[in-house]
Amino acid sequence: EAIKDWSGGTRIGASLREFNFKWARRTLAQNACVLLVSDGLDREAGEGLGEEMERLAMSSRYVVWLNPLLRYEKFEARPAGVRAMLPHVDLFLPVHNLKSLVELARTLSNPLSRPVMETRAWR
Repeated sequence: EAIKDWSGGTRIGASLREFNFKWARRTLAQNACVLLVSDGLDREAGEGLGEEMERLAMSSRYVVWLNPLLRYEKFEARPAGVRAMLPHVDLFLPVHNLKSLVELARTLSNPLSRPVMETRAWR
């Protein structure tokens, strides 16, 4: 039996839309820190993704995007999905090994050291 959507990219916009409409009000509080783990390679070329990211950002205090592709020095914010998501993200961090997870824990445990709009370099 074939696996549906295999090698087809993720449907980030559709997934966020479903979360925003079914779960955000039930699960997010004013001080919520949302961790989004994705490479940002949206199958639908970012269609509706910016709007859903904006809605998510308004429902939470911080949106932290953990992207495994940031481990590559030559990563560029070229794909439409990445460009649609970045304006609504407070922190854009790599997540690809134990060291990156330790750094994430340090960053999240000390709110005073959290850089504001760490994503500017990627825009």
